[in-house]
This record gives sequence, structure tokens and C-alpha cells, in this order.
Amino acid sequence: MVRFTLAVILCATVSSIARAEIVVDPAGDLLPTYSSGPANGDLDVLSSEVVFDRQANTLAFTATHADDIGLTDGALYVWGLDRGQGTERFLTGDPAIGAGVFFDSVLILRPDGTGSYVDLFNGGSVDLAPGSVSIDGGTIASTELPLSLFPSTGFAPEDYTWNLWPRVGLGANNQITDFAPDASNAGLTTVPEPASVVLVMFGAAAAAVGLVRRRLG
Repeated sequence: MVRFTLAVILCATVSSIARAEIVVDPAGDLLPTYSSGPANGDLDVLSSEVVFDRQANTLAFTATHADDIGLTDGALYVWGLDRGQGTERFLTGDPAIGAGVFFDSVLILRPDGTGSYVDLFNGGSVDLAPGSVSIDGGTIASTELPLSLFPSTGFAPEDYTWNLWPRVGLGANNQITDFAPDASNAGLTTVPEPASVVLVMFGAAAAAVGLVRRRLG
């Protein structure tokens, strides 16, 4: 009984401090408005995640697709990030798409291993350092990028939200193939500081022991 109670408390506590938000997107759900290129699997998102490491102060972006990255010429993988001043920018385009997708900056990863960050609110863009982008089959990912690259426009970093959309070229909305998640933004997967985890686990263990002793007494 003691072990069971302790395990339950520890699981509940750790779950509350380590927030994970992995987006899983249905296969074969390319947008009907996409009309600028082939309907290839490397344009179809299956899953994506953005990880905020609070100790290292970094963000890391990753996405997996239904086919190998590089299949489609001109493909781009764009994460829209809402740091506090995001708007539904795609609604003003033609065709009007992306209701529920808010962003005030974008991170672009390319199949050639390059990447760039564009601040749409403050202006300016930054090319990622060589080696910042990795590709493995259908997965494209960034290394851990410094949080200073993504300065807040109102939100605390842990409250940033995002959406991923592959596209073929830059220009019109009909180049966008998919949104992940659909019609909304996702939160960050937050990695807690190791010291905090240890302290909380010790506290949970003490609480569990005290609870069991009171029940037995």
C-alpha cells in the first residue's frame, strides 16, 4: 500500500510539472486549397513538437511527415510562433485559410539543411548557423536554438504557442499543404529544471509517507 500510494503521488506530481504537447496530425489530410504542386507525402505532417528547455533557455523544433524530406522541390517547413502579438494572418490572403492559426514570427527549415527565423512583429530575419537543421527520413528538426532568437512580444516563454505548415514556395496561400494542429495553435513541451524535479519528488515522497502513517495510525 505504501509503494502504491507513493507511486500515484509521484506520477501525478511529475505530470503536473512536465507539460508535453506533441501534435499528432491525420495522414492524408492535405488542404483542399493547396494547388501549387504535387501531393507528396513529405508535405503531409504526421506529428510535430516544439520543446522549451527552461534550464538551457532553448527551443527545439521537430516534425515528422508521411514520406522522406526532399521528395518535393521547393518544399519549406514553417513553424509560426505566437510570442504575444500573433494574428490570424492567413485570413487576409487568397484563398483565406488558417482560421485559429496565430503567429507573429516564423521559423523556416529547408530540405537543404538551412534555416532562418523571421520576426514579423519587430522586423528582421536571422539565418540559422550551419548544422542547425537535421533530416532523417521523414523527420526534419532544428537543434536547440537560443531563446534570445525568439524575444517575447508579451507572453512568458512557456506560454508561447505555435503551428506548423509545410508549403511549396513562398507567396500565395494555395502553396500551403497542411496545418498541424488544424485550426488552432499548440503549446510548448516544457522541460523542467532538474533541480526542481528532485525537490518536488522528495516533497512528494515525504507527503506519501506521512499520508500512509496517518492512515495506519
